[in-house]
Amino acid sequence: MLNALKCITPLITDKRFSSSSAERPIPGNSVLRHLTSKIKSTGPISVAEYMREVLTNPVTGYYVQNDMLGPDGDFITSPEISQIFGELLGIWCLSEWMGAGKPSHLQLVEFGPGRGSLISDVLRVFSQLSGALGGATVSVHLVEVSPKLSQIQAQCLSGDQSRVSASEDEPVYRQGTTAAGLPISWYRNLDDVPRGFSVYLAHEFFDALPIHKFQRTEKGWREVMVDVDPEEPDKLRFVIVPAPTLASTQLIQSDEKRQHVEVCPEGGVIVQRLANRIAGDGGAALIADYGHDGTKTDTFRGFKGHKLHDVLASPGSADLTADVDFSYLRKMAGAMVACMGPVSQRSFLKNMGIDTRLQVLLRNCADPSTRAQLIHGYDMLTNPAKMGERFQFFTMLNHIRLTGPEPKQPELGAKMAPVPRKAPAPLPVAGFSELGLS
Repeated sequence: MLNALKCITPLITDKRFSSSSAERPIPGNSVLRHLTSKIKSTGPISVAEYMREVLTNPVTGYYVQNDMLGPDGDFITSPEISQIFGELLGIWCLSEWMGAGKPSHLQLVEFGPGRGSLISDVLRVFSQLSGALGGATVSVHLVEVSPKLSQIQAQCLSGDQSRVSASEDEPVYRQGTTAAGLPISWYRNLDDVPRGFSVYLAHEFFDALPIHKFQRTEKGWREVMVDVDPEEPDKLRFVIVPAPTLASTQLIQSDEKRQHVEVCPEGGVIVQRLANRIAGDGGAALIADYGHDGTKTDTFRGFKGHKLHDVLASPGSADLTADVDFSYLRKMAGAMVACMGPVSQRSFLKNMGIDTRLQVLLRNCADPSTRAQLIHGYDMLTNPAKMGERFQFFTMLNHIRLTGPEPKQPELGAKMAPVPRKAPAPLPVAGFSELGLS
């Protein structure tokens, strides 16, 4: 698409998306009919609106209607590849809770939990290391827009011990209890999750949020939008609109040097809300995703059956995704929190001790098939040519986590107390520095 975006003409006809190579839309595709009708009525729509309609439309949305994960779906995620991934993130959550001074209550919050594999592995670690928690209470909070996936998550995490709210207007639309007896709740939005000390996990969540696409032209920044192909009315195409849009005037950073930019304002808003919560209530957020630090340009793509798929063909039949721009998320977080990363998944997992954990599992496993599976999963997660460098980890922390609390000053007129011992240095942030495991 990027080559086509460099064309002088406002029409974008990248060869990958031309009629000769694109899959023919499914006759009667309700999503396509809805989109073409909308475009014919009001004009081209932004890529963000296109993604929102295709992925999360409450009636026909890809995420609403499908179980797209696993070998039989359109893509597979790290927690589905190896149990080690989720176990190490469980260790990270415990480490951050300890680094924050072991608050009496910990909320585990996950965005887009998929099939529930990640949080299940995290909770298994919490169960095995329950002694480290002391008397602290733990609750689980899942932010999930897909009713179908919430059912799969509930079965995975609580079996039959969950119930759906009587009213669709309830902020908590499902509640239950995990096998270990922890309360678990489902929400559609972060705003509905209770305030309090929380560790937030977002694994392959931000890459599915709607993006706006922009192209630098001789007349300034212009937005890339989706239109109906006049030569083939049952097909969609990309166009560069000739006049500035509200998005093109508001979302581009003044120091932007790239020729083509993707911006995810919805991701920016979520990060700002997370930063506000972490600054006010304590806690941490760990974001893991396909991404870059403000260097990439055209990353919008589709996946169907584990293969790349034309993003405009048969809308609603494939997953749509774009790499996360972590430099943008960092700017949106601002000074409210401390940010670290992004670091590659390979570096993060090795810092977390994945090599040690793999050796422990292999020593305790005699089955050749399981051993081969463990080694394959390790390779998939850490190999630079596979997921090791493509995936990035980024964290937001309360500033006190890195500096320690301010020492209390004696009141005016009070006797000088003995000089207190120097406070211990804060624990290093796991994953972003080497733990030194032997």
